[in-house]
Amino acid sequence: MLKRVARGLLKLGGWTMVGDIPSVDKAVFIAAPHTSNWDGIWGLVYRVALGLDAHFFAKKDLFWFPLGSVLSALGGIPLDRKRPGSAVQTAIDAFASHEHFFFALAPEGTRSFRPKWRSGFYRIAREANVPLVLGFFDYGKKRLGLGPVITLSGDVEQDMARIREFYAGVEGRRPENTGPVRI
Repeated sequence: MLKRVARGLLKLGGWTMVGDIPSVDKAVFIAAPHTSNWDGIWGLVYRVALGLDAHFFAKKDLFWFPLGSVLSALGGIPLDRKRPGSAVQTAIDAFASHEHFFFALAPEGTRSFRPKWRSGFYRIAREANVPLVLGFFDYGKKRLGLGPVITLSGDVEQDMARIREFYAGVEGRRPENTGPVRI
């Protein structure tokens, strides 16, 4: 029933769902471009509509009652931004301790303009030895969803060229906040 409600909300919002849950046991999902608070909301609605069991970081400040309970139920993991290096290791440890684990994050790390993406998503996928799934919010075409699964080669430039090619033409809610696809 919740899936139907979520699908109805996406339809009401004018969104077209794209993609399916990949047939892998573990993966890092990136969601880009992340330019608005609405991305998180639509991303969670998409997650429910698809039936995707993915975990994600959210600012520790958001984990107040009752929102914290909802975020935890949806797979949220509190992120303490005052401990910058801990997030990558927390995600890697989660992959190591689960047989099936999906972890989603915005590679920009913020809704504001950044001259390049943060490298955490890449480091997590490489060190956990899991593929990337390219997720997107395309406000220009009102499509959101999941694209290809990419196994990283370890050659950052080559991998980022493939990622950049996929995101070419994908428009965030605030295009002026979309930085270049590079780390």
